[in-house]
Amino acid sequence: GARETFESYYRKQRRKQARLVLQLPSNMHETLDGYRKYFNQIVGFFVVEDHILHTTQGLVNRAYIDELWEMALSKTIAALRTHSSYCSDPSLVLDLKNLIVLFADTLQGYGFPVNQLFDMLLEIQDQYSETLLKKWAGVFRNILDSDNYSPIPVSNEEVYRKIVGQFPFQDAELEKQPFPKKFPFSEFVPKVYSQIKEFIYACLKFSEDLHLSSTEVDDMIRKSTNLLLTRTLSNCLQNVIKRKNVGLTELVQIIINTTHLEKSCKFLEEFITNITNVLPETVHTTKLYGTTTFKDARHAAEEEIYTNLNQKIDQFLQLADYDWMAPEPGSRASDYLVDLIGFLRSTFAVFTHLPVSLPSLLPQAPGKVAQTACMSACKHLSTSLLQLLLEAEVRQLTLEALHQFNLDVEECERKSPNHPV
Repeated sequence: GARETFESYYRKQRRKQARLVLQLPSNMHETLDGYRKYFNQIVGFFVVEDHILHTTQGLVNRAYIDELWEMALSKTIAALRTHSSYCSDPSLVLDLKNLIVLFADTLQGYGFPVNQLFDMLLEIQDQYSETLLKKWAGVFRNILDSDNYSPIPVSNEEVYRKIVGQFPFQDAELEKQPFPKKFPFSEFVPKVYSQIKEFIYACLKFSEDLHLSSTEVDDMIRKSTNLLLTRTLSNCLQNVIKRKNVGLTELVQIIINTTHLEKSCKFLEEFITNITNVLPETVHTTKLYGTTTFKDARHAAEEEIYTNLNQKIDQFLQLADYDWMAPEPGSRASDYLVDLIGFLRSTFAVFTHLPVSLPSLLPQAPGKVAQTACMSACKHLSTSLLQLLLEAEVRQLTLEALHQFNLDVEECERKSPNHPV
């Protein structure tokens, strides 16, 4: 006969039990089991309440359950926000997302509003993206560090088809050539391309079951891929270019590689379109502007070539030892200068290894790089020679010393038209 007292007692106790259920284990973010146990407790609690709502008369009512659910939802979301932010493993974040979707769908089946959970999943998606970018930074670093920066040799049709299967490359001239032959790019091109596709698949996995439109999925994938190119891959390429021990041959190969990767971006666009079925013409489609990554890397490699050459020229010039008061003129060019010209000749021979088909690819292809490098080197050498002559320490000089200096300048003049570029 103490119905009201019992109802009040029941609700009070259940509120306390709800708070207990919502308490988090301290290391919940470390394993999936921690999350699973947490969700199961909450589902269990509300399934019981829903059952009591439908099988008893007035012990609980909808307003009481809604109020409890709102409290539980806000605590759960706050807890998930905090704990998921500690997680650095993308596969664990993905498993967590699948658990949250199951949790939300189950409770929605019992009539509880779960929109806030799906909104929160979009926040976790940003974090998933960040963990993916970190993971792929390591993947790209390994690929670039282990590359030999020389064209891929192909000994037979099977190997040729395998690489063309990994990377969209067509060249009628190369097709006609007999085996063995070489692709113009090095290993890192097909490997990086394949990894960009793997990244796109990993992004797609998160968007499954989130009740998103195909346009939203497409937008999310393109934005993440742009970040992968403009931030993650770009940093990795710039680090390789700026490395102390990077040589001219490697820099030339990077220019060729980035040219081919830039051309492949349109195939990545198609790849995303095929996955999401959202045509690129759609008004809201985000474009892959990541192509700028490859342009920037190419320009950085070109600048590094010019800087490297000038530094080498400076090293030779440090060996210049002019006797400005020489009593007799020399009969031939200085040894340091003959060595320097020999170095420049062998250096510019590297540019002749560039595939002939490349200059037609892009206006600033390696043919132009070679010319600019040659011009830049000659200009730097002439400026530096003039500087030697005008040094403040040189207070007087003999005609014989000038004659020796003139022999050196004439040697430069004679050899410069014969550079192989």
